[in-house]
Amino acid sequence: MEEFNKLFRLFLWLRRNQSPLATNTVAMPTVTPAVILRRTSAFLEEVLSQPELRRSALTASRRRLSSPDPTTLQALALLSQHLDSAAGPQHSASLRTAEKLLLTLPSKNPLSSTLLALVHALRRRPREAGLSLLDLFEIDPSPSRYEIAAAVFEDLFIPHLLPAIQWFADQRSRILGSHSLSDLDLKELEKRYESILDENTRAYAKYLKEVIGLDDSGWEDLPAPQVVLKKVGSGDGGLEDDAEEENDDGEDDERRRFGSTSGRDPMWSEDNQLNEFLSRQSTRVETKTLKTSLANSRRTVPSLIGRQASTDSLNAGVKLNSDFRHGFSSEFSSEDSNEYDSGKQEKMNMRISSFPSIEKQYQDLEQTSSETTCYQMFDSDSILPTGKSTPPKDFVCPITSNIFDDPVTLETGQTYERKAIQEWLERGNSTCPITRQNLQSNQLPKTNYVLKRLIASWREENNAYSTPSRSEHPSPKEDVSDASLLRHTASPTSVISQANIDGTTSDLRSLISSLCTSEVLAESEIAVLQIEQLWREAGPEPEALPVLSKPAVVNGFVEILFNSVNNNVLRSTVFMLSELASRDQLVVQTLTRVDSDVDCMISLLKKGLVEAVVLIYLLITPESLIEIDMVDALMMVIKRREDESISMCLKPRTASLFILNQMLRVENQKNVSELVSALISERVVEGVVLSLEAELIDERLAAAEILLTCMKEDGSCRNIIADTAEFEPLLESFSTANDDQRFLIVHYLAELVKLSRRTFNEQLLHIIKDGGPYSTMHILLVYLQTALQDQSPIVASLLLQLDILVEPRKMSIYREEAVDAFISCLKGRDFPNVQLLAAETILALQGRFSSSGKSLARAYLLKRAGMNKSYRAIMRAEQMGHVLGNSDENLQEEKAADEWERRVAFALVSHEFGLLFEALAEGMKSKQPELFSTCLVCATWLIHMLSLLPDMGIRGVARASLLKSFVSILKSSRDVDDKALAMLALRSFMNDPDGLHDLTSYIKYILKALRDLKKSSALAYEMLKLLSDGQETSADIWNHKELAQVYCSSNGEVLSIICIKNRIISGHSDGTMKVWSGADGVLQLIQEAHEHSKAVTSLVVSGDKIYSGSMDKTMRVWSIRKGEIQCLEIHDVKDQVQSMVVSNTISCFIPQGAGVKVISLNGGSKILNQNKQVKSLALVQGKLYCGCHDNTIQEIDLATGTTGTIQAGNRKLLGKSNPIYMMQIQDGLLYTTNSPLEGAAVKIWDTSNYNLIGSLPSTMEVRSMFISTEFIYLGCKMGIVEVWSREKLTKISTLQCGTSSKILCMAVDADGELLVAGTSDGRIQAWGLT
Repeated sequence: MEEFNKLFRLFLWLRRNQSPLATNTVAMPTVTPAVILRRTSAFLEEVLSQPELRRSALTASRRRLSSPDPTTLQALALLSQHLDSAAGPQHSASLRTAEKLLLTLPSKNPLSSTLLALVHALRRRPREAGLSLLDLFEIDPSPSRYEIAAAVFEDLFIPHLLPAIQWFADQRSRILGSHSLSDLDLKELEKRYESILDENTRAYAKYLKEVIGLDDSGWEDLPAPQVVLKKVGSGDGGLEDDAEEENDDGEDDERRRFGSTSGRDPMWSEDNQLNEFLSRQSTRVETKTLKTSLANSRRTVPSLIGRQASTDSLNAGVKLNSDFRHGFSSEFSSEDSNEYDSGKQEKMNMRISSFPSIEKQYQDLEQTSSETTCYQMFDSDSILPTGKSTPPKDFVCPITSNIFDDPVTLETGQTYERKAIQEWLERGNSTCPITRQNLQSNQLPKTNYVLKRLIASWREENNAYSTPSRSEHPSPKEDVSDASLLRHTASPTSVISQANIDGTTSDLRSLISSLCTSEVLAESEIAVLQIEQLWREAGPEPEALPVLSKPAVVNGFVEILFNSVNNNVLRSTVFMLSELASRDQLVVQTLTRVDSDVDCMISLLKKGLVEAVVLIYLLITPESLIEIDMVDALMMVIKRREDESISMCLKPRTASLFILNQMLRVENQKNVSELVSALISERVVEGVVLSLEAELIDERLAAAEILLTCMKEDGSCRNIIADTAEFEPLLESFSTANDDQRFLIVHYLAELVKLSRRTFNEQLLHIIKDGGPYSTMHILLVYLQTALQDQSPIVASLLLQLDILVEPRKMSIYREEAVDAFISCLKGRDFPNVQLLAAETILALQGRFSSSGKSLARAYLLKRAGMNKSYRAIMRAEQMGHVLGNSDENLQEEKAADEWERRVAFALVSHEFGLLFEALAEGMKSKQPELFSTCLVCATWLIHMLSLLPDMGIRGVARASLLKSFVSILKSSRDVDDKALAMLALRSFMNDPDGLHDLTSYIKYILKALRDLKKSSALAYEMLKLLSDGQETSADIWNHKELAQVYCSSNGEVLSIICIKNRIISGHSDGTMKVWSGADGVLQLIQEAHEHSKAVTSLVVSGDKIYSGSMDKTMRVWSIRKGEIQCLEIHDVKDQVQSMVVSNTISCFIPQGAGVKVISLNGGSKILNQNKQVKSLALVQGKLYCGCHDNTIQEIDLATGTTGTIQAGNRKLLGKSNPIYMMQIQDGLLYTTNSPLEGAAVKIWDTSNYNLIGSLPSTMEVRSMFISTEFIYLGCKMGIVEVWSREKLTKISTLQCGTSSKILCMAVDADGELLVAGTSDGRIQAWGLT
């Protein structure tokens, strides 16, 4: 029982509200329906507005139930969902559902009543909310008073129960004052007192409910129930007996209800005894101060580890008594600031000073406190030294003026505090601060343990454990000896056990003295072993804790760690320090005050003392783990077999696991990867897997978190985990875990079922589904409804996979909720990270994974699109080369994967008539590349699966949502794989006649893209044949339609022409350059430039610049901005430019004489091939190809100057020369034109080996040539343009431009859809590809 906490809360109420017992008045608050509803509504509103208070109340309510029923838990989940959402309080469906569930329960319990009260409060029903809240006090009064609704109890119930409180104080005072003091008597009194409070609380709760239930005018007639008090025994008496002896005027009933109204104040007459009781209780019960201290400690020990009150908390009663006249002490005022504000404290002080009798009682109380509270004790750490115990000057650091904590003695003989002298040296000083002698080394020596032990002894003798500065002026305190401290740590009611404690007091004092003061190490070691034995014999709550927790004793243990070499002694020392640190935060503060102490423990761990890891875990903070190197030691502890010989507050394996988990949380990504690699390579993962079956839930969760991190960093460990892990203990933890822990469990399970073996994945899913004490699917469903948005996709994924195992084609609530969660997350544009997570989770449902757990959906879709090269590249990158074979095992796994894929696809696409396609279309509109790519793969996969599943009538929905997006990707994407995925999706649409009809609107863009993909994908070739009605090549389905023709005869011949950035630029024989727009099939003049004075013979595009060569012996560099050209540079080349090619900063042109002139745009020029008359040029990758007048074709390496001959010349036909008129290189092939008298006007050469690989048997005189991706255009005499197929080298069509002109130049735009030609009579002709 927590009697002290309970009575102290009542006592706070008395002081705060000036109750009749405290103020000697009889005014009682009037209980009306309005008052009751106002108090209950205020409490519920506070609970709803403060998450921590709400969580505390619900936890306390739930703790009273051994196993909460699923209906109540589902109502709890629905209420949490509503509170986390933005729905209106009165119109939320989750609230209505929760209310229905709670009202259908066969019986009420604390949790259901609390939930129902909150639901009514949210729905603005104060009367129903109040009734449900009062049900708590009728069902289970004790937790309702002190944990669930303490504020309501103080406001409504305590005024009615004050006679019972006074009765308890009277009876206890009588027992304590009797000569036959019995521990059993006090326990029986406490037990009966709780029973009285329970019965009267129930009765008064029923009365308050009746008051609320009546009309505003009917409640006055209801009599309030009397406070029923039970007699303890004939010798004890009761309130009735007191009333008869103290007051005979017939006011007994009134006193029983409101307290005494006579001149004698019974409360204050027994004030000393009550305060003595509070003081005594403080020595054995954890108070709020202790709980707060432990809550803020630097390390939290799991719930199974017991804790004992520290000496700070044990001073509560003493401080309350000694400072009672001035209100509560600072220790309590900071803790209970919400319960006792300064204004009320001042008012109470004024009230106390107005009653001389009470003032006198306070003085008596202060005078006799040490006598009446013999069980009180002071925390030595809080007692500052007085003038009589001033520390010797040798104990004080000359730099800090404080008592040494970690003294170090330099070579000069002077002693300083380690941190102070370290800072002195780090500032650049190299001398002793006092002697000014130069120091030989900046390395500080070890701690002066002799001096440190002397200081500890001095502090022990003077009760001075703090390190005050000399400027402090502490007030004197009563000295309390160690013996009395140890003797009175027991409960005041434990009189029988006092004899046993007294028997061991002298032994413990002697052992502590040997530990802290003995100069003989062996004596100190024996003392450690004997102290450990006494500690173990004392049981789970040793009474010696306050003495052993003193800094002097703790430092004595630490000195043993530094000096002893006996493993048993070291193990016992670590055990004692771990026990003390787990129970008292002051021990942690002492141990962490000096860094070298923690370093010593880490060193012992590395040397094999595995128990040291428990102490390290209790001391270090997560932030400090980054700088500590003990990974190898931790792995050693986890891998070793557990030694059950020493029972500690934590097992070494458990502590190592906790530290390792903290390290993985705080390390940066690089260090995490290295740490995970070490865990896998050293086979530590197997040891971590064993902790999944640990008794401690926190250990199971830590193991799951470590394994989850390992799987994310290096998925190759999945098989190891899956082969050995047990699921049952972790699934059992789900019902008692909080939300974060539940998500950890779900995330771990979802990652684990990403194995490369589909059959094994399904086995694991069956185990998860059938494991655990409750239905795993039902638990996941309830959790999904309250999960955070960034957690929903993973929870939904696991739930959907479990549901598919049952009946893949039968709809269920589990499947509906899971797919709804995916769609909701995909549509959340404001949360792109959640969208990406949802898309990746859907893609993982496809069921094929690499050995590292990565989805292979993209690879398999590329394979189905005919992109075998990309598929094999991905598979080899994921180290899945073995899957490429056709073994029996692979075939079986592939069959299982295909079946799973069909099940999942059916579940996804059949939901709400294809609603998922609309959500994926939203994701494909994202500008985030990763989200776009993932949604593209998801959409392609599901649409492809539509062609394999039975027709469900949702193909039209898919086309309406995604057709335009796929066409856009196929048309404009720069990623070949993305184009292939879009092609696969469009191929699925072609299986449906309506889909094929919808594609005709985009046939132009589709065919062009298919031509590009035809070389790398067999599917593209197949689609081309389908779309071209069975024609053999894609070129066969294209026609050239004449678009426009313009005349520029005034500017002479059109000698050169190019297409760039939706503009057509032509060069004329009079030096004019014209810029045209070809939009809408019309050639419109945009600009004329007259920079050149003579014919513009060459126009070349290189990068984003345009180069023009002219007969005026200049070359100009142009840029195009806003559709117009601007001259940037002018180069004087000293020769007429006949034909020119440009690459990077090199320009080559044919001069008027022999050879080729090479000019560097940065300066410099040279003549190459001077013995040849060159007619045409081509330049690519530093290689210059020359077509000569004598029919020679040469290759010149510009870097080395070497020349190679592709075709020998010196041949004349019919006495005429046979020059190479035109040359062009495309895809490593060299195309050349010459006289048709040889039988072929165009020859095709392989530049890698100079072999002739093909020719075009044209009979026309070719004067110009242009090669696109599909066609070869030949410009001939008589205004004819021949169109040839690049693939089959066959003539497709002939275009006509005039009748007597020559085609001098041609060009095609970047899309290959516009052909322009310039003629000798000044015409420019344009054709469009249709």
